[in-house]
Amino acid sequence: MAHQSRNGVRDWFVIYWNRTVRTTRTRGGTDLESRLRAMTRGGALYEKLPEKKVRCVACAHRCLVADGHAGICQVRFNEAGELRVPAGYTAGLAVDPIEKKPFYHALPGSLACSFGMLGCDFRCGFCQNWVSSQTLRDPRAGADVVEITAEQIVEAARRHGALSVTSTYNEPLITSEWSVEIFRRAREAGLATSFVSNGHATPEVVDYLRPWVDFYKVDLKTFNPRNYRDLGDKLEPVLSTIRMLYERGFWVEVVTLLVPRFNDSESELRDMARFIRSVSPDIPWHVTSFHSDYQMQDRHETSARQVVRAAEIGREEGLHYVYAGNRPGDVGDWENTRCPGCNALLIERVGFTVVINDLRNGRCPKCSAAIPGVWTMEDVEAARACGRREAPKLDIAKLVADAEGKFERVQGGSTTRAD
Repeated sequence: MAHQSRNGVRDWFVIYWNRTVRTTRTRGGTDLESRLRAMTRGGALYEKLPEKKVRCVACAHRCLVADGHAGICQVRFNEAGELRVPAGYTAGLAVDPIEKKPFYHALPGSLACSFGMLGCDFRCGFCQNWVSSQTLRDPRAGADVVEITAEQIVEAARRHGALSVTSTYNEPLITSEWSVEIFRRAREAGLATSFVSNGHATPEVVDYLRPWVDFYKVDLKTFNPRNYRDLGDKLEPVLSTIRMLYERGFWVEVVTLLVPRFNDSESELRDMARFIRSVSPDIPWHVTSFHSDYQMQDRHETSARQVVRAAEIGREEGLHYVYAGNRPGDVGDWENTRCPGCNALLIERVGFTVVINDLRNGRCPKCSAAIPGVWTMEDVEAARACGRREAPKLDIAKLVADAEGKFERVQGGSTTRAD
């Protein structure tokens, strides 16, 4: 599972999350919370306030943190008027296909070196990475951590042939400063960089990340504002983030984990697809299959037919690139990329494996249409040199208010879903 690297640091190329652990103590016996407090540095994403208070802007909670206290995420804390933030460790390190993140329009067929830390600003009952994301909230969770440097992570990526490094597993927004330190080294080494995030961001953190992040995956978990509140957050910042990321020139892909009786009604799926299309019909939308995990053990996994139907809805609503995920080999053509103009098969996939890639310099070989994406490292360099994109003006507050009204009307009837 782990082996010694040439410089003496363990490289975790299988994620080291022992799901049988029932304690928040590290293997050496030191209390994990105390150890994590020692592995911190002064942060960048905060505002100093009177009485040694600080305002954190790493996520849309914008926590007001008094001296001696932590934010909602539990890992960013105020020490004598300075916001201390995580640095210098990993709770998981793995090299695997970039399609697993998932990114389907970014360096297809390549490997990504993924790293993660601990903590989250959400509390999703269906979290499939809860052992790391909820470690400091839930006594049932337990995760080991390993001290490591940014240089060692980049060295591991290069040694194992990865073309990119990815901040993932827990919520990367709350560890943005550490991610940027790693990404600076990755850029120097000629690697691409990416975030796999819940998208609960602020303009400040998006602007902080923009010089250093090439690809950004956002989880759009639901279009029901009340459901987002149940997860500990709000819908509006996530929708705003998707638009901000697109406007500021990130390569953006959106993922929705299709959870039965939570977000799987046709009406809600259409709302999500319409919103993504309103930003750009070229944003890929991945609809992925749920399996029972963490606090949501009361429902069946999402069937292949259900994720295919969700993907069909995305296509019906005008999205050009819609994918059905987590059901390798069971969803037919919905794992593949086709030209939206002539329908030629461009990239054939089975699960996370690229079987055929027929793109020609980012174009369809049949009709020569340009296919949006960041297909090569040359494309990565070109994308970094580009400025902002034109993005539609959207009244996101009104969209959220309309969604609130729709779901309130449904809840006043005989069902709790917008079927």
